[in-house]
Amino acid sequence: MTQPSPSDPVFVAFCDAGLWPGLGKRLAGELAGAGITGPGDVTTAALTALPKVGPQRAGRLLSSFIAAGPALEVAGLLVPAGVDARLAGRAVDLLGPAAPRLLRDDPWRLLAVTGVTPDDADRVARVAVPGVARDDARRARALVGWVLAGQARDGHTVDAREDVEGSLAAFGSGDASAAVDAAVEAASVVEADDGTLGLARYAEAEDGIAQGIARLLATAEPIAAGGKRTRNAGGLDAVQLSAVTAALGGGVTVLTGGPGTGKSRTVATLVALAEAAGRTVALAAPTGRAAKRLEELCDSPASTLHRLLGAQPRQAGDGVSFDGGFTRGEDWPLDEDVVVVDEASMLDVELADALLTACADGTHLVLVGDAAQLPSIGPGRVLGDLIDSGTVPVTELTTLYRQHEGGTIARLATAVRGGELAAVDDPTHEVVVVPTRGSTEAAHRVVQLVTDSIPRALSIPAASVQVVTPVHRGPAGTQALNAALKAALNPGTGRRRFDPGDRVVATANHLEAEPAGYANGEVGTVSAVGDDPTSGAVTVEFASGPAEVKGKALGDLVHGWAITVHRAQGSEFPAVVVVLPPEAGRLLSRPLVYTALTRAQQHLSVVHAAGPAVARAVRQVGALPRRTRLVPLLREYVGEAR
Repeated sequence: MTQPSPSDPVFVAFCDAGLWPGLGKRLAGELAGAGITGPGDVTTAALTALPKVGPQRAGRLLSSFIAAGPALEVAGLLVPAGVDARLAGRAVDLLGPAAPRLLRDDPWRLLAVTGVTPDDADRVARVAVPGVARDDARRARALVGWVLAGQARDGHTVDAREDVEGSLAAFGSGDASAAVDAAVEAASVVEADDGTLGLARYAEAEDGIAQGIARLLATAEPIAAGGKRTRNAGGLDAVQLSAVTAALGGGVTVLTGGPGTGKSRTVATLVALAEAAGRTVALAAPTGRAAKRLEELCDSPASTLHRLLGAQPRQAGDGVSFDGGFTRGEDWPLDEDVVVVDEASMLDVELADALLTACADGTHLVLVGDAAQLPSIGPGRVLGDLIDSGTVPVTELTTLYRQHEGGTIARLATAVRGGELAAVDDPTHEVVVVPTRGSTEAAHRVVQLVTDSIPRALSIPAASVQVVTPVHRGPAGTQALNAALKAALNPGTGRRRFDPGDRVVATANHLEAEPAGYANGEVGTVSAVGDDPTSGAVTVEFASGPAEVKGKALGDLVHGWAITVHRAQGSEFPAVVVVLPPEAGRLLSRPLVYTALTRAQQHLSVVHAAGPAVARAVRQVGALPRRTRLVPLLREYVGEAR
């Protein structure tokens, strides 16, 4: 009897890693039985021997296998080095189809891939380039970028040269100063006059923001809305009216303030006056929920910022991978005279640069946001830097109008914004604090609140309740809470990862999805699931519209009954349950607690298990500092323009 050939370990790892589009885990397990143990066995005839695979599907599988050839080649470098084959997909996404050749020429290019460590890259280098030396100049140069990329993940756009050189010493890179010089010479890293270093992409973005702000300040002409009409507009107070006047009068303005201070009413009045003056207005926000809220408040169309800018799906070509960028830019700027962007605290430097580039000369740009919230997930602190620079008019609303309507959520948030965790005594139950002992009890109370207490006592359905937590792991983290809430609210059949009715959240942008793309952090509900239990497409109803999620995008979709505070930023929900477990202690800060509390519109339950750490964080721990260069750049360019 003929024994089957042993399977090619690289091929097996490639398949198990999900790098073959359309091949689910179940079908991958059937390959060896059909005699497919290596790349040379992949033929239409062999594929049709797989269960439930007819000629048409076999043809699609063969085509997708051929298209995934670069990932298979990269896996051939990673697997013998003991590196996770899944990183091959990320390498091809970053470097494009030429990734195998590029990595053979310079294995340390792999350090630009998220999740790759210097040890990983060193092992791959020994496989790709036998006899390679540890002090190879390519290695030293790549390590500079890797150190700065790590800083960028913490929100920094720059770091001091001496600190970067000190970090390099731990990796035995030889002459650290020479390594930095080489990275600067290669133009992957930029060195500023003050001795700070930054990845070129972020340095260029900050420079572009500063130039764009200066350009709009210099080119915008005042919009005459009529003196009497402006004075009586919308019943605004003097401070709110000054914000409208500044926005109509200048090229870039900032409107900031906490919940209940009238930002929305001020923006709605601004939009009405601009349109009454015959000017066109574009309304946008980073998330679909925020855009929908803005649209309702202003009674004018609004979109996500990515959609406004014409974001393009990820593509690859000529050996370089890129997010297709934006169709609207310097060559095709936005048509509107006034551009209003809400939730501007979420703008990172690259998105802000794209926005400024897309604003034509003379545009009035109005950035609306709460600087006390968490900064952007991506690097930079654009809104905070713009306010701190003193280069544009900033109006901060402080009068709490919602207080006169009850407004316990607004009063609590305002106290936290000022550094005080106020006691809650609310007979209306707009805010309820639930003390618990430890994470396990906290998790139990969260499920009880979502599934029973809030729907029963307040007539707010479970579908309108969002759980927000600072952590992923532990009994009161997103992973455990989502499992518990799914079991209680939508148990499904257990045969699929997702079931119709599941609440989900996107963990990456997928603007290419049809018919409506969606952004990182969008929460939606699964409406349909394809037939294949492992690889079938999932249709999700997001605030921005329905989207078909399939292929690699499925890996960026997770259950969303419970989400992190960062993911919740930019969205509001009728009812929110904020859980603060003991393991969140070191993560707690005033901006994090404030951002969590301000996600609630009608009701807020706070499940408190972190003891005095919460009050201490609110009182003592402000926003973690981010190292950026935007403030001096703004002062330089705006000063020159003036």
